[in-house]
Amino acid sequence: MAGGGAAPQPKQDELQPHPVKDQLPQVSYCITSPPPWPEAILLGFQHYLVMLGTTVLIPSSLVPQMGGGNEEKAKVIQTLLFVAGINTLFQSFFGTRLPAVIGGSYTFVPTTISIILAGRYSDIVNPQEKFERIMRGTQGALIVASTLQIVFGFSGLWRNVVRFLSPLSAVPLVALSGFGLYELGFPVLAKCVEIGLPEIIILVVFSQYIPHMMKGEKPIFDRFAVIFSVAIVWIYAHLLTVGGAYKNSAPKTQITCRTDRAGIIGGAPWIRVPYPFQWGAPTFDAGETFAMMAVSFVALVESTGAFIAVSRYASATPIPPSVLSRGVGWQGVGILLSGIFGTGNGSSVSVENAGLLALTRVGSRRVVQISAGFMIFFSILGKFGAVFASIPAPIVAALYCLFFAYVGSAGLSFLQFCNLNSFRTKFILGFSVFMGFSIPQYFNEYTAFKGYGPVHTRARWFNDMINVPFASEPFVAGLLALFLDVTLHKKDNQTRKDRGMHWWDRFRSFKTDTRSEEFYSLPFNLNKFFPSV
Repeated sequence: MAGGGAAPQPKQDELQPHPVKDQLPQVSYCITSPPPWPEAILLGFQHYLVMLGTTVLIPSSLVPQMGGGNEEKAKVIQTLLFVAGINTLFQSFFGTRLPAVIGGSYTFVPTTISIILAGRYSDIVNPQEKFERIMRGTQGALIVASTLQIVFGFSGLWRNVVRFLSPLSAVPLVALSGFGLYELGFPVLAKCVEIGLPEIIILVVFSQYIPHMMKGEKPIFDRFAVIFSVAIVWIYAHLLTVGGAYKNSAPKTQITCRTDRAGIIGGAPWIRVPYPFQWGAPTFDAGETFAMMAVSFVALVESTGAFIAVSRYASATPIPPSVLSRGVGWQGVGILLSGIFGTGNGSSVSVENAGLLALTRVGSRRVVQISAGFMIFFSILGKFGAVFASIPAPIVAALYCLFFAYVGSAGLSFLQFCNLNSFRTKFILGFSVFMGFSIPQYFNEYTAFKGYGPVHTRARWFNDMINVPFASEPFVAGLLALFLDVTLHKKDNQTRKDRGMHWWDRFRSFKTDTRSEEFYSLPFNLNKFFPSV
């Protein structure tokens, strides 16, 4: 007899790996099952709060460079909110029909800055006139650039590209759609640690620990963790401001930490409806249009990754290529609306809201449609919207730390379909993820140090066409993974299995899986006129 007693042999079924799921389990409400109305309204408000971060941060950095003051900044934020609400409704009714929020996009910012720095605006002395002229230049570039996504989406071109995507090549694309935004997480939070750190700690405690300690009937703390944590830390930040904690601080600290420094509440009108061409007729410049088109293509690739993450967290089946293509077409319409209304920025899928779906475990379409209602409502009632828009940036960055991580892990979850013991899989996965971080790091570091990108010619628009795509993590990783996956492709059955294609085959066409009809078919019997293939 062996001393100490040998451990019992595990049963055979315990040694089996976790079963593969093409729909994510444990989601409380999937796309088609809405929560009760009071809960849905609160969840919709939470989505509105989360998308506010990007909506406020982008104009706050761009408008002062354009020559605009607080009043212009407030108007641009209102316009961005208004257009985001309309685009989100379009996307959820006629696009992919996923619970995806379509908001402002950081991808478009470098090209907008290039337009701001264009020589033809440098001799304008009046800041108001300078702001309007630059805004009209941006509008022209966006209007023309929107045609790229509209054509790619509605012609079915993108559908043919996405059909080559396997679970293996989707991993780097989706994972880096989340993880690639790491610069917007802790580095922004650390600008005011005393409010950013409490926010992230309280958010994690409310969403992860309290639900395990309190076994209640209804999941309240985890589902509304954002509202609870933001309210607590915002009040605390306000008390610090009123108490004079930042009286003698540096101006930079005052701007990030204080709750009364945004200047949005004072600049916002009580009631104002944004309208098309509010800054005047758009102006067109060929070079800037080409640059904006290149950026539009980068946003298209990034949004593809975000759409796949949203479909996962909404507990839907993998999104059929034809539906994804339709969504891209409507996203192009969104960029067109951004250009017409003059938001100074393009539109793409909000990654942080995709992460919020995971935190709340509510992937209901109705919730996101309600949040679009909040966006439109608060964009018209300027003063009320401005109150929420003045949440300090470090609080928003703390939320990002959790949400971007969730989207990244949605990408990693597709590894369950792949053979991780294959050297081909290991090479494609490791190389594309590594280069996806490494190449943009070089481009971004070079730009931060020198003030211009590695490609530096006299034609600023040409520089943007090369520098901006290679500074995007999901773009580099996704394209590299797709290229390697398709070209290192023996036609044998084992390689198909290693890539996970046998799992996704039935979702490559709209009609081969009956669940696609339930999740993605158009409303009002429109499928008769616009059939998905």
